[in-house]
Amino acid sequence: MKVTQEKLPASQIGLEIEITPEITKQTYEQVIKNLASTANIPGFRKGKVPRQILLQRLGTTRIKAAALEELIQDGIEKAVKQEEIPAIGQPQLRSDFEELINNYQPGQPLTFSAAVDVEPEIQIDQYTGLQAKAEEVKYDPARVDEVLDKERQELATLIPVEGRAAQIGDVAVLDFKGVLAKAEGEDESVEPTPIPGGEATDFQVELYEDRFIPGFVSGIVGMNPGETKEISAQFPDPYANEELAGKPAIFTVTLNELKEKELPELDDDFAKEVSDFDTLAELRASLEERYQKEAEQKTKANKQEALLAELLKHVQVDLPATLIEQEVDAMLTQTAIRLSQQGLDVRKLFTQDIIPQLRARSRDEAIERLKRSLALREVSKRESIQVTDQEIKARVTELLEQYSQEDVDEDRLRSVVENELSTEKIVDWLLENSAVELVPEGSLSTPEATETVDTEVEGEIGEAATSDESTNPE
Repeated sequence: MKVTQEKLPASQIGLEIEITPEITKQTYEQVIKNLASTANIPGFRKGKVPRQILLQRLGTTRIKAAALEELIQDGIEKAVKQEEIPAIGQPQLRSDFEELINNYQPGQPLTFSAAVDVEPEIQIDQYTGLQAKAEEVKYDPARVDEVLDKERQELATLIPVEGRAAQIGDVAVLDFKGVLAKAEGEDESVEPTPIPGGEATDFQVELYEDRFIPGFVSGIVGMNPGETKEISAQFPDPYANEELAGKPAIFTVTLNELKEKELPELDDDFAKEVSDFDTLAELRASLEERYQKEAEQKTKANKQEALLAELLKHVQVDLPATLIEQEVDAMLTQTAIRLSQQGLDVRKLFTQDIIPQLRARSRDEAIERLKRSLALREVSKRESIQVTDQEIKARVTELLEQYSQEDVDEDRLRSVVENELSTEKIVDWLLENSAVELVPEGSLSTPEATETVDTEVEGEIGEAATSDESTNPE
């Protein structure tokens, strides 16, 4: 078999394959023999159909097409093996099949073209001495106070309020009914349109303006228990229910009861109730350590992202379609698993209509992920950066102990651990051999986020949720 190779774009190898006359005739005859033994033709027993009758009934075009399919599949497989091509994915026929049928003559040479994807060649112009800027995330002591205050709010006791009006921070128990405000010039005799789901009795709310649509809470502030009042508010734009977005509304509100929170003392007893620590000082120290580590980890992640973004500026790679589609598959699978773990029905979310859209919108991110992965692998190869079996074993053991109550696939876990440790080592090496300048948090412009599978699916979930839920002033 004669095979001629050529390089094609997108990391493909083009193959021109010539099948010998002996094989083209042998395959054709074998197809006729197989069809003769299986064809159901009235008046003849299976396997006893005369050749000429078989050709007349089935047609030479059908028989040639069946023979061609075998010749092409077998020819590509043998060509790839003969030329020792490291093919990935499914090969593609480049020749026109209809034209091949017309030109195919058993006993004559057959030439056709095909293409196979191969692992891409990656070029990196520079990977040491890179310079980048990253935002430094600093530990904010106020976060500890915020967490402690949130816990105090959770443990607060509600005390009835008498002798004063509602104020911010109170808990109000109220009845309300909402209608859309009439537009200017609208017939006053026409009843206003009720807001779907915009009605409740003994509805308990905390009076914080940012938790409700603008105007609702500020209208309640100053009311006394037993008082009824009309409050003007306006739905924000955008809003979950698009039919209400930006529209003014009027709520008739009756304040039934007013309560205020009595917060527990911030002392050792409080610490024991909300944590495993015996003293407030120990709880504070633990929170401080956690948020300091979190700030350090975020800073390191920012440095890594900045450095990898700079590295990709020096990378050239022509990705094959096979790798891109496999990466998109992996991203969709990861998203489906996460959503399933959240208790969502993945089959209802990943419909036949939405999957093509998700695949298309995930393509750019898939390409970015592949470029990063291949670039890191190339750096690892050039600098002989490897993870030892001892490092992998230690990490796997640690995780197995951590998740001892769960059914863990150890082979899969080992593969994930090896990949993560390898990536970590390579990135650490790049950081040591480059310069990343830390700048204040928020000082770098944030690029527009790429639309990913997760955001798309979450958007669909949001739409489904808003179509099923009632509307209230939140």
